[in-house]
Amino acid sequence: MFRKLLLLHAVVVALLSGFVGFLLADQSALAAAIGFALIGGVATLAVGYLLERAWLKPIKTLTETAHSITRGEYGHKVYAVDGRAMGDLALAFNAMSERLAEQFAQVEEDRQQLRAILGGMIEGVVAIDSNQRLLFANERAAQLLEFHPKMAMGHKFWEIVRQKSILALVDRALKTMQPQREEFDWKGAANRSLAVYVAPLPDEPGHGAILVLQDLSELRRLERLRHEFVANVSHELKTPLAVIKACVETLQDGAVEDPANRLSFLEQINENTDRLNNLVLDLLSLARLESGSQNLEVQSIVIADLVRDIVEHFRRRAEGKKLSIEVLSPEEPSAAEIRTDEEALRQILDNLLDNAIKYTPEGGRIRVRWYGRGDQICFEVEDNGIGIPEMDLPRIFERFYRVDKARSRELGGTGLGLAIVKNLAQVLRGSVSAASTLGQGSLFTVALPRSAG
Repeated sequence: MFRKLLLLHAVVVALLSGFVGFLLADQSALAAAIGFALIGGVATLAVGYLLERAWLKPIKTLTETAHSITRGEYGHKVYAVDGRAMGDLALAFNAMSERLAEQFAQVEEDRQQLRAILGGMIEGVVAIDSNQRLLFANERAAQLLEFHPKMAMGHKFWEIVRQKSILALVDRALKTMQPQREEFDWKGAANRSLAVYVAPLPDEPGHGAILVLQDLSELRRLERLRHEFVANVSHELKTPLAVIKACVETLQDGAVEDPANRLSFLEQINENTDRLNNLVLDLLSLARLESGSQNLEVQSIVIADLVRDIVEHFRRRAEGKKLSIEVLSPEEPSAAEIRTDEEALRQILDNLLDNAIKYTPEGGRIRVRWYGRGDQICFEVEDNGIGIPEMDLPRIFERFYRVDKARSRELGGTGLGLAIVKNLAQVLRGSVSAASTLGQGSLFTVALPRSAG
């Protein structure tokens, strides 16, 4: 535009000069007028070029740089601008561009930090707009609600979550603009207990909400275990105490004068007192193990001597049920010794042998073996007893869990033996596993490091 105005000005100057010369009707004057016109046109073009260089080119450069910034290319600067006014404008523009670059870099850094924080949370976080369109969801929320975060982005919340109770909670929060909280049983690929908190965004109505999801499954499981533990301990204490009280009352009512029967009552009192004592000792042992206060005395142990001593301790009881106990020792020298806590290992094998004798019918067989496996020593106790149903195998190491409650109590068990075995194995940095076939027997394997310290 500026160039066109300069060219028009030059043409007008030339025409006016020619018109003046024509009016003078003088050859010399006409030639002079044409000369002046040409000189004026050239001067006008020269002035236009200088003006364009001084003003239009810097403005064009500023415009191109501004377009670059609008495309997100922050930090662009303008260089080599002549003139004080344009120079000051370029300096101000460069300062603005640099400041914008710093601010957007800070915004991006804050955004990445926020994403990292939200991504590392154990709670799920979901952001939706007023139309319940998904704006953000961290990985934990995607796991709990079972959707793919990238594929779900931009979709309606009710398109990716189909549980009506949660959707109703979100609707209520958006309508009332008041925070809402409820607990739900999530029915999906994995059953969970979820606490869902919905908070509308603190702005004008209709601006979306934030959902925070907390997995309460482990907490609920621990609560159930606590309730079961209290109930089981109460029952285990109640039964022997009831027997002791009944025997004492019978003796007080006159049975103490009956030599033929009082011995039987005294034996029952003694037997149930031992049962209570064993229960208390097992509870204390388990509490010590779970609290991490078990002190280990690591020493080198000759495995054959320890196993022989334990088996001899149980042999008379096994012979009373006509059970055979077979000890199978390995030929490899590397499995002859282990460095661990002798008392802990003895307690593990005691509990496993005790269970094997209890649940193997008369005439059965029990085998004890050990062998090396890499940097571990494995101990196995195998029987051909009643076996364990497959559905019960995952729970047999829980406190007080019994496959056959009536039979277990009849045999005098506390229900804590396998729980103690599991915790002792973990304290010794090892593990325990079980395999069983109902009606054919069970195999328990404890794997311990060759050196626990």
